Amino acid sequence: MKNFKQLGIYMDHAHAFMMELENGMIVSRNIVSGWKDTEVKPNEDSHFMGFNCGEKKHLQSAYYHEISEIIRHYQQVLLFGPTDAKNELHNLLTDNHLFNDIKIELVDTDKFTDEQMHEFVKEYFK
Repeated sequence: MKNFKQLGIYMDHAHAFMMELENGMIVSRNIVSGWKDTEVKPNEDSHFMGFNCGEKKHLQSAYYHEISEIIRHYQQVLLFGPTDAKNELHNLLTDNHLFNDIKIELVDTDKFTDEQMHEFVKEYFK
């Protein structure tokens, strides 16, 4: 019999904290998007600003792709956190038939500490 694999992902646009529930214990890893949001100065050249927007989209796309490649190996996934990043990722996943058989749920939460994230995932999948 196959193990039913469950994954909780606490995420924002910069970090994804992935927590697999395994025998009542959390096994975790982190993914970083690589994008550092910087303040745009009013005198900056518009071409440079456009490049930053394009670079940001490229990095964000790569970040979501990396997360989605991990999600493919689970049967149930919880996306949670305080920002819209989970919604953006969910929209990409629902457009891809490879994720049709994976139960993916979204929960809005406040900012959590590591301990709070682990407890939240354990409680959710109980």
